[in-house]
Amino acid sequence: MAVVSAFSVIRALSLFHITLAFYFLTNPRLIADQNLVIILGEAMQMPHTSEFNKPTPVTAFLAIILSFLGVSDLLSVSMVEHLAVEYWSSMTPIRLLFLFPLTAYTYMFKPDGFAPVNRAFYKPGPGDHLKNSLIFSWCFLETVMWFWVYVGLRDQRRSAAMKVLERKKADEGMI
Repeated sequence: MAVVSAFSVIRALSLFHITLAFYFLTNPRLIADQNLVIILGEAMQMPHTSEFNKPTPVTAFLAIILSFLGVSDLLSVSMVEHLAVEYWSSMTPIRLLFLFPLTAYTYMFKPDGFAPVNRAFYKPGPGDHLKNSLIFSWCFLETVMWFWVYVGLRDQRRSAAMKVLERKKADEGMI
């Protein structure tokens, strides 16, 4: 059994999303200038973003999305345990399927990254704004946390199946 259950990690992630939403609404610079964002960005040679100096309509929209995500996750983790395990066992791989490629895209296609761009023929694309230290840090941390949830849920499902099997064996032995 894990030290920290998968549902505890989901609750922590939900509260983290709600906290991020608050700061994106009130002071987005505080998030962009966090030590973890700067350290991860520098370690991976990602450019630092300077668009989060003050609240904008984009950061307000991001705050709404993150608060919606946080509140809906908090409510869905509060379901009856067997329903919550089934729900999160199907949702966690979907989130990981979204986060793994996004993290890889942000890192591999950064300026001077895995697929370097010839600046003479470079034409800016819509995904260029995703290639910064803030997006990479968020994607990387989310991927790590959701993978932790995935492993915890797998362990939780295995232990629940073992309990059912032991109960079934005990019932057969009594008959």
